[in-house]
Amino acid sequence: MDVESFREFGKAAVDYLADYLENIRDRQVLPNVEPGYMRKLLPEEAPEEPERWQDVLKDMDRAIMPGLTHWHSPHFHAFYPTANSYPGIVGELLSAGLGTIGFTWMSSPASTELEVITLDWLGKMVGLPPEFLSCSPGHGGGVIQGSASEATLLCLLVARERYVQRLQEKNPNLSEEALRMTKAKLIAYTSNQSNSSVEKAGILGAVPMRLVPCDEKFQMKGQALREAIETDVKNGLIPCIVISTLGTTPTCANDPLEEISTVCKEFGVWHHVDAAYSGAALICPEYRYICKGIENTDSFNFNPHKWMLVNFDCSALWVKDSRELVSAMSVDRAYLAHTKQDSGMPDYRNWQIPLGRRFRALKLWFVLRIYGVRKLQEFIRQQCQLAIDFEQLLKSDDRFEIFTPAHMGLVTFRLKGPNENTKKLMANLQSGKKIYVVGAQLDGKEMIRFAICSRFTESSDIQFAWQEILRQTEKVFALPSKKQEITRGQK
Repeated sequence: MDVESFREFGKAAVDYLADYLENIRDRQVLPNVEPGYMRKLLPEEAPEEPERWQDVLKDMDRAIMPGLTHWHSPHFHAFYPTANSYPGIVGELLSAGLGTIGFTWMSSPASTELEVITLDWLGKMVGLPPEFLSCSPGHGGGVIQGSASEATLLCLLVARERYVQRLQEKNPNLSEEALRMTKAKLIAYTSNQSNSSVEKAGILGAVPMRLVPCDEKFQMKGQALREAIETDVKNGLIPCIVISTLGTTPTCANDPLEEISTVCKEFGVWHHVDAAYSGAALICPEYRYICKGIENTDSFNFNPHKWMLVNFDCSALWVKDSRELVSAMSVDRAYLAHTKQDSGMPDYRNWQIPLGRRFRALKLWFVLRIYGVRKLQEFIRQQCQLAIDFEQLLKSDDRFEIFTPAHMGLVTFRLKGPNENTKKLMANLQSGKKIYVVGAQLDGKEMIRFAICSRFTESSDIQFAWQEILRQTEKVFALPSKKQEITRGQK
């Protein structure tokens, strides 16, 4: 492909995306395909000769679009949002075109320096204490990870290595066998409502993850954490890290950071905060009550790619002491050395698990500049209000029970009566494919999560979803019970 073809193809692709997003409300949110559908539409082997880009773009409609779940549809209310915006898309395009791999400062100075600056901007926007920022005295700073999953795993690995290194400093003659046995005793802690990626981090990091039971508000309390740690210490285990959650996946619950930090400090344990979803709301001062005690934690992470209009992937992680990251993650080679290593600028290869890294700060920079803080705040507040509006609709019909009230952009609800009612409603909504919601089970009760996800969602879309829920609810109560079916069969 020559440069003129690239210009034509690129412009056509932008038009294609603009048309798609402008008309996404008209598309059915869930696809109608069956597993393996695409093998019938595409050749078994790659083409021997070049094909026209026009034909490839036509196959987007023929083979790709039928199998898409439209995450940016205003009828998508499952999971949590995945962000999308025109500035973010353009930033992603430019990042791909520039193609820099900024693992050291010298490998791409602009990539590193823009990331340092934008993470300071973002940290100030969400109200992080100064000690987390690069622009303040000390060793704090921010770095963009691929996902909250990576950030959690990274902090677990760093916490593990920090304990081992401190142990070696105290006991320089410790044998390899003794170190191996010590590592086998390390243990991590998190809420039983935390994301599955937190438990997976324990598996990948070879540190068992203790799931601490939550209270009636689905929060991990300090006392429950202390009891779990004390029990494990008595049994010869070594506490390593605690991962708190702001915005749990099932109910958007928030762990009380202040009392958890007190326990962590008492036992000398790393305290990481996973605020993947709720962290974006901290740009609005009225929501910062959820992070009371953040100044006593060691690391904090949230995903601008969830709720802050920055396209996936862009997960922001801040640490109080970046030296801990460098000590655990640094592997030096001659080809990685450069003359500016002592300049005060980070080599971000030592702040992450992989070596290579894309210029992700560019799309974050575009979004922050083109929206500005005020417009981003308006967006978050509008989405929270839509969740409140949906909660009011639930309250207007006595067949529904609000499981957890509107918090941020999430409401959870169920049909009154046996779990079977809610299961049927969930099945009806999934098969109807007019809206996309997912369910969960807590305290033995089935419930349905309704999240405000798309930046296109408006009040009319909430009404659309409500009417579909009502229609499918009528079917639930119109269906005969199993007992009635058996009686009819006997007749």
